[in-house]
Amino acid sequence: MSAPTIIPKPRVSARLAAIAESATLAVDAKAKALKAAGRPVIGFGAGEPDFPTPDYIVEAAVAAAKDPANHRYTPAKGMPALREAIAAKTLRDSGYEVSPDAVLVTNGGKQAVYEAFASIINPGDEVLLPAPYWTTYPEAIKLAGGRPVEVFAGVEQEYLVTVEQLEAARTEHTKALLFCSPSNPTGAVYSAEQTEEIGRWALEHGIWVVTDEIYEHLVYDDAVFTPIQRVVPELVDTSIVLNGVAKTYAMTGWRVGWMIGPADVIKAATNLQSHLTSNVANVSQRAAIAALTGDLSAVAMMRTAFDRRRRTMVEMLRAIDGVTLPTPRGAFYAYPSVEGVLGRTIRGRTPTTSAELAALILEEVEVAVVPGEAFGPSGFLRLSYALGDEDLAEGVGRIQELLA
Repeated sequence: MSAPTIIPKPRVSARLAAIAESATLAVDAKAKALKAAGRPVIGFGAGEPDFPTPDYIVEAAVAAAKDPANHRYTPAKGMPALREAIAAKTLRDSGYEVSPDAVLVTNGGKQAVYEAFASIINPGDEVLLPAPYWTTYPEAIKLAGGRPVEVFAGVEQEYLVTVEQLEAARTEHTKALLFCSPSNPTGAVYSAEQTEEIGRWALEHGIWVVTDEIYEHLVYDDAVFTPIQRVVPELVDTSIVLNGVAKTYAMTGWRVGWMIGPADVIKAATNLQSHLTSNVANVSQRAAIAALTGDLSAVAMMRTAFDRRRRTMVEMLRAIDGVTLPTPRGAFYAYPSVEGVLGRTIRGRTPTTSAELAALILEEVEVAVVPGEAFGPSGFLRLSYALGDEDLAEGVGRIQELLA
């Protein structure tokens, strides 16, 4: 009797095998590895403030670590005191009321992004994704069974999509729109009028809005952050707000984010989180309470430094022949078009994509930048200005010299 034929099965699930690595974290990891090896690498890759977490927040965490009450499980949804602080902060900063029951505390903003889409997307649903976009958005949409539909706005639009573009991309399968202002990766900020127009369009067509507001406090010049729920309050039943303490309070490593949404969505996401991770670390939650209930003076200091660095970076990048850069008015990123550089021979090499150009910059002058392919079409680079003034000037100076 012959042995049965065994058909080999994939070792890794198709769902996870299809996920692309986070390009921004990959660039940051490579830069740090080279630096650890003694190379003078300057990294513009990670979206991470270079400031320490403010002292009063750290002190609250130290006290929390000594309290045995924080050594045990707490509700998967988040400590009641933190959810109350988030509700109060939303009223203070965004100008509208939410119930603490409408808040779910998550392990960083990324978990909030994933759980938002997991809560509302079914297989085959389409999500309109303005591009350039943060590298995690399409992966989270695909993990939820949805299909990201890119809507690209280039330099001539200052990276701001229009309602006309969104309408042209809408189909009978459109379930949601991802809205991010201030934007990662471009630093673009939608005006109140643009935000309301997009919100009214979504409301008219019954489209969910998932709005990422994590850079709300980092705006410059005459830009003003506009919460979409404030200008279109009728969206309360079909929108999910994503936020966290990482960028505002220099707390990327503390891993505290949140989502605010309708009761059924928050219930579904809480059920998922109860099996996925349970509660966020209690010490981090206590630190977040201190952050949200304190004043914003430390935030103002960091914003002033970011603004100074922003102006320096913009001036230096614009001085490079072939580089085009709309003024970033929010977050801490510059997103120059380098299409005028591609095809030029540089030290014996001729890059034709922004990925090839980013590799050349790293290898030739030891500066790490993220190529546009991580955020949409090729032809762009993302540089974070959340690093020290001297490193920023030195790093962009090396790029200037290389591309001169």
